[in-house]
Amino acid sequence: MSDATREFFDELDRRGSERLLKKTNGTVRFDLEHDHGIDHWLVIITNGDVRVSREERDADCVIRADNAFFDRMVRGEEKPLPAWLRNEITSEGQYRFIVLLERLFRETPGARHPRTFAREHGVRR
Repeated sequence: MSDATREFFDELDRRGSERLLKKTNGTVRFDLEHDHGIDHWLVIITNGDVRVSREERDADCVIRADNAFFDRMVRGEEKPLPAWLRNEITSEGQYRFIVLLERLFRETPGARHPRTFAREHGVRR
């Protein structure tokens, strides 16, 4: 398992409550494949409170990815939903968690909110 993956899940577990997920309840298991096998990470969301464990148990959504590709998502170089549409990650179970995952990953490097971009470039309505 890579350091980036471990740091992502450790930081996610330390965050505790995620305001953007406050109405979300469910479990997501990540099965991350690498040369030596598969690492399992279980994310449990209860009214926005996020906990992470290494349990390999049933979940509402199971996401499978190559660990190297997952590292790119962790760094903000790839986003979950487009990756899923390109079949670079696969899932079983409730699709809604793929959409919700966008909120847990970093923004793409150099990305800015459209309003910020407009202010910076003097665009007015």
